[in-house]
Amino acid sequence: MFVSVVMPCLNEHETLGICIQKAKDALDRLDIEGEIIVADNGSKDGSQEIARSYGVRVVEELQKGYGNAYRAGIAHARGDYIIIGDSDDSYDFSDIGRFYDKLKDGYDLVMGTRLKGRIEKGAMPWLHQYVGNPILTGILNIFFRSGISDAHCGMRAFTRDAYDKMELQTAGMEFASEMVIKASLLKLKIIEIPITLHRDGRSGAPHLRSFRDGWRHLRFMLLHSPSHLYMWPGFFLFCLGMLTMLLLLLEPFYFGGRLVDLHIMVFGSLLSILGFQTITLGIYARIYAVTHNFIPQGQFLQRMFKIFNLERGLALGAFIFALGFGLGGYIFFKWMQSHGGAFNELRFAIFASTLLIIGTQVIFSSFFLSMLGIARK
Repeated sequence: MFVSVVMPCLNEHETLGICIQKAKDALDRLDIEGEIIVADNGSKDGSQEIARSYGVRVVEELQKGYGNAYRAGIAHARGDYIIIGDSDDSYDFSDIGRFYDKLKDGYDLVMGTRLKGRIEKGAMPWLHQYVGNPILTGILNIFFRSGISDAHCGMRAFTRDAYDKMELQTAGMEFASEMVIKASLLKLKIIEIPITLHRDGRSGAPHLRSFRDGWRHLRFMLLHSPSHLYMWPGFFLFCLGMLTMLLLLLEPFYFGGRLVDLHIMVFGSLLSILGFQTITLGIYARIYAVTHNFIPQGQFLQRMFKIFNLERGLALGAFIFALGFGLGGYIFFKWMQSHGGAFNELRFAIFASTLLIIGTQVIFSSFFLSMLGIARK
């Protein structure tokens, strides 16, 4: 199989030649037919000339960004297998053979893991090693069940077929997270191999910006997981609000020696409405993400559109609205019986208004979801 080794480069004149030579030696030693591509992202230190002096291909990408550089380099790669790694000499390209062997074994994505391997002293800031990377990787595993220990390792390998399926789009450092997320959602075969992270050989500041790039990774994960961003919080708020209102529907009660009354019921109504709106936003976001290739379709939308249609949605919304309207009619009838005098049915009025609002939202949301379903088809 033909192998492409792709290295992103931004002012790496101190280390680029070392990385290229290690990769060339590894390919020669293993008798692997391949190429080396340097994806330059606007270097101004002569890195391009260094790369060409080693006889490798240089792909120039002027749009700044780690992801942009990689996507440009991989787009020009001819390999059936693609191995990527940073060109700051923090990853040892002599390890190419270990990644190549796993791809030959049938894996779609081979991830290096520094956390299960070795990290040289001073190679990774303690904030990244013990806080940022474990937390972000843990969140990614909770959201997408990837089972990866080091989601941001810069050395990894994948097949051309797997890369085409993933349809990666991000421009910055979140490119690393996107690859793992898409591979997990597509149920690709993933494996990790322990590697060593060396101190990089640059004298300048690293390109990574801890808080900016950490937030970009977290933001990307949230945007690609509508269930965790919208659905579960919305479901929690809706259930909490409805339970609060039902407990207070007939009479107040004491909790911990304190009176729980109408002010809490109003709060419960607000939670119910907010929760329902968040759930509907989650459904819209899920459909948008699928239709714009953020995430694969999966079974959620298939089941939802199989069960849900416009008529059923309208019937459900009309039923909820009718309950609220009927309760409102009961309150009006009681008020008429009192001959317009003093009257206190605020509990039922709060509950009725909540049902009227949610019923109306169900009706109009049904129309909008039906439109989205037609567009999706």
